[in-house]
Amino acid sequence: MQPAVREPVMACVALGANLGDARQAVLQAFEALNNLPGTRLTGRSRLYRSAPHEAQGPDFVNAVARLDTTLSAPGLLDALQALEAQAGRQRPYVNAPRTLDLDLILFGQSRIDSPRLQVPHPRWRERAFVLLPLADVCPDQVSTEDLARVADQPIKVLPEDKA
Repeated sequence: MQPAVREPVMACVALGANLGDARQAVLQAFEALNNLPGTRLTGRSRLYRSAPHEAQGPDFVNAVARLDTTLSAPGLLDALQALEAQAGRQRPYVNAPRTLDLDLILFGQSRIDSPRLQVPHPRWRERAFVLLPLADVCPDQVSTEDLARVADQPIKVLPEDKA
């Protein structure tokens, strides 16, 4: 008997970096996400520059990737954390500057609340650096009320050729 094939689920991943060549780290992460097993990059936002939110350090380069994946949510989280480690991510303290940050924002219609994973991400509607890029790839997920709530957070679209 053949094992059942899992249908792909649409997932959205927020990408950010503010150490090293942050723009290049985010661009490489798009490619790495597309190369995950059972996963295909189906959309990528523009790149944005934002000041650290509830954190310190240099400005961030942010984006959102839309994926179709056959990985489970915990399996995708494992893959995201492996990509962060490959990019040299260190976690010396909460909200420390980072070479790469990958957060699972949405996983289909799933609601997950475990000690290791919360989906949708618990603070995604509070952060301009998630909402604006998410609106690029999944406009139906972002309301005008969401955008109004974060309008005071500094963020700008980056030109395609430089950070």
